[in-house]
Amino acid sequence: MNVFNKNMLGGLIGAIILNVIHSAAKRFDAKAPAIDEIGEEAMKKTVRAAGFEPPKGNALVAATFGADVASNAMLYSMIGYGGDKHTLLRGALLGTVVGLATLTIPEQAGLDAKPIKKTERTKIMTVAWYIIGGMAAALAIKAMRNHGK
Repeated sequence: MNVFNKNMLGGLIGAIILNVIHSAAKRFDAKAPAIDEIGEEAMKKTVRAAGFEPPKGNALVAATFGADVASNAMLYSMIGYGGDKHTLLRGALLGTVVGLATLTIPEQAGLDAKPIKKTERTKIMTVAWYIIGGMAAALAIKAMRNHGK
Protein backbone atom coordinates (compact mmCIF):
# COMPACT_ATOMS: atom_id res chain seq x y z
CA MET A 1 0.00 0.00 0.00
CA ASN A 2 1.46 3.39 -0.93
CA VAL A 3 1.83 6.41 1.37
CA PHE A 4 -1.27 8.16 0.02
CA ASN A 5 -3.47 5.13 0.66
CA LYS A 6 -2.06 4.63 4.17
CA ASN A 7 -2.68 8.28 4.99
CA MET A 8 -6.22 8.19 3.61
CA LEU A 9 -7.05 4.95 5.42
CA GLY A 10 -5.59 6.33 8.65
CA GLY A 11 -7.60 9.52 8.16
CA LEU A 12 -10.74 7.47 7.59
CA ILE A 13 -10.12 5.51 10.80
CA GLY A 14 -9.73 8.75 12.75
CA ALA A 15 -12.91 10.18 11.20
CA ILE A 16 -14.91 7.06 12.02
CA ILE A 17 -13.68 7.06 15.61
CA LEU A 18 -14.60 10.74 15.91
CA ASN A 19 -18.13 9.99 14.70
CA VAL A 20 -18.54 6.92 16.92
CA ILE A 21 -17.57 8.95 19.99
CA HIS A 22 -19.90 11.74 18.93
CA SER A 23 -22.86 9.42 18.40
CA ALA A 24 -22.30 7.48 21.63
CA ALA A 25 -21.87 10.57 23.79
CA LYS A 26 -25.08 12.15 22.50
CA ARG A 27 -27.00 9.10 23.74
CA PHE A 28 -25.65 9.40 27.29
CA ASP A 29 -25.05 13.11 27.87
CA ALA A 30 -27.51 15.92 27.12
CA LYS A 31 -24.63 18.41 27.19
CA ALA A 32 -22.66 16.52 24.54
CA PRO A 33 -22.01 18.53 21.39
CA ALA A 34 -24.40 17.98 18.50
CA ILE A 35 -22.10 18.79 15.58
CA ASP A 36 -24.40 16.76 13.33
CA GLU A 37 -27.13 19.40 13.79
CA ILE A 38 -24.78 22.08 12.48
CA GLY A 39 -23.76 19.78 9.63
CA GLU A 40 -27.38 19.23 8.67
CA GLU A 41 -28.04 22.98 8.71
CA ALA A 42 -24.96 23.54 6.54
CA MET A 43 -26.02 20.77 4.13
CA LYS A 44 -29.49 22.32 3.71
CA LYS A 45 -28.09 25.81 3.11
CA THR A 46 -25.45 24.56 0.66
CA VAL A 47 -27.88 22.47 -1.38
CA ARG A 48 -30.41 25.34 -1.48
CA ALA A 49 -27.66 27.77 -2.57
CA ALA A 50 -26.88 25.39 -5.44
CA GLY A 51 -30.53 25.66 -6.52
CA PHE A 52 -31.75 22.26 -5.34
CA GLU A 53 -34.13 20.98 -2.72
CA PRO A 54 -32.17 19.57 0.24
CA PRO A 55 -32.75 16.01 1.41
CA LYS A 56 -34.97 15.37 4.40
CA GLY A 57 -35.13 12.85 7.22
CA ASN A 58 -32.80 9.87 6.97
CA ALA A 59 -31.50 11.05 3.59
CA LEU A 60 -30.33 14.32 5.19
CA VAL A 61 -28.72 12.42 8.07
CA ALA A 62 -26.93 10.06 5.67
CA ALA A 63 -25.73 12.84 3.35
CA THR A 64 -24.44 14.88 6.27
CA PHE A 65 -22.74 11.87 7.83
CA GLY A 66 -21.04 11.00 4.54
CA ALA A 67 -19.82 14.56 4.01
CA ASP A 68 -18.58 14.76 7.60
CA VAL A 69 -16.65 11.49 7.45
CA ALA A 70 -15.16 12.34 4.05
CA SER A 71 -14.05 15.84 5.06
CA ASN A 72 -12.58 14.69 8.38
CA ALA A 73 -10.82 11.76 6.69
CA MET A 74 -9.17 14.17 4.25
CA LEU A 75 -8.13 16.50 7.08
CA TYR A 76 -6.76 13.68 9.21
CA SER A 77 -4.90 12.19 6.24
CA MET A 78 -2.56 15.21 6.36
CA ILE A 79 -1.14 13.81 9.60
CA GLY A 80 0.77 11.22 7.59
CA TYR A 81 2.73 13.80 5.63
CA GLY A 82 5.94 14.98 7.22
CA GLY A 83 7.79 11.76 7.81
CA ASP A 84 7.78 9.18 10.57
CA LYS A 85 8.85 11.48 13.39
CA HIS A 86 6.22 13.17 15.55
CA THR A 87 3.23 11.53 13.86
CA LEU A 88 1.27 11.32 17.12
CA LEU A 89 2.10 14.95 17.94
CA ARG A 90 0.88 16.02 14.48
CA GLY A 91 -2.33 14.09 15.12
CA ALA A 92 -2.89 15.82 18.46
CA LEU A 93 -2.06 19.26 17.04
CA LEU A 94 -4.23 18.86 13.95
CA GLY A 95 -7.08 17.59 16.12
CA THR A 96 -6.70 20.62 18.39
CA VAL A 97 -6.72 23.06 15.48
CA VAL A 98 -9.74 21.44 13.83
CA GLY A 99 -11.59 21.24 17.16
CA LEU A 100 -10.99 24.91 17.90
CA ALA A 101 -11.95 25.86 14.35
CA THR A 102 -15.15 23.88 14.78
CA LEU A 103 -16.07 26.18 17.65
CA THR A 104 -15.61 29.34 15.55
CA ILE A 105 -16.45 28.55 11.92
CA PRO A 106 -20.21 27.85 12.24
CA GLU A 107 -21.05 31.38 13.40
CA GLN A 108 -18.79 32.88 10.71
CA ALA A 109 -20.70 30.79 8.16
CA GLY A 110 -24.06 32.02 9.45
CA LEU A 111 -24.91 28.75 11.21
CA ASP A 112 -26.34 28.21 14.68
CA ALA A 113 -23.42 27.24 16.95
CA LYS A 114 -25.56 26.51 20.03
CA PRO A 115 -25.37 22.71 19.55
CA ILE A 116 -21.60 22.81 20.19
CA LYS A 117 -21.50 25.72 22.63
CA LYS A 118 -24.19 24.71 25.15
CA THR A 119 -21.76 24.82 28.08
CA GLU A 120 -18.02 25.04 28.70
CA ARG A 121 -18.03 21.24 29.04
CA THR A 122 -19.68 20.97 25.63
CA LYS A 123 -16.94 23.11 24.10
CA ILE A 124 -14.23 21.04 25.77
CA MET A 125 -15.81 17.81 24.51
CA THR A 126 -15.96 19.22 20.98
CA VAL A 127 -12.23 19.92 20.93
CA ALA A 128 -11.33 16.72 22.80
CA TRP A 129 -13.14 14.50 20.30
CA TYR A 130 -11.26 16.03 17.37
CA ILE A 131 -8.00 15.48 19.26
CA ILE A 132 -8.94 11.83 19.86
CA GLY A 133 -9.80 11.44 16.17
CA GLY A 134 -6.47 12.98 15.17
CA MET A 135 -4.52 10.76 17.52
CA ALA A 136 -6.41 7.67 16.32
CA ALA A 137 -5.59 8.59 12.72
CA ALA A 138 -1.93 9.11 13.66
CA LEU A 139 -1.74 5.76 15.42
CA ALA A 140 -3.35 4.00 12.46
CA ILE A 141 -0.98 5.65 9.99
CA LYS A 142 2.00 4.83 12.17
CA ALA A 143 0.89 1.19 12.55
CA MET A 144 0.47 0.78 8.79
CA ARG A 145 3.92 2.25 8.16
CA ASN A 146 5.51 -0.02 10.76
CA HIS A 147 3.70 -3.07 9.40
CA GLY A 148 5.45 -2.65 6.08
CA LYS A 149 8.94 -2.59 7.66
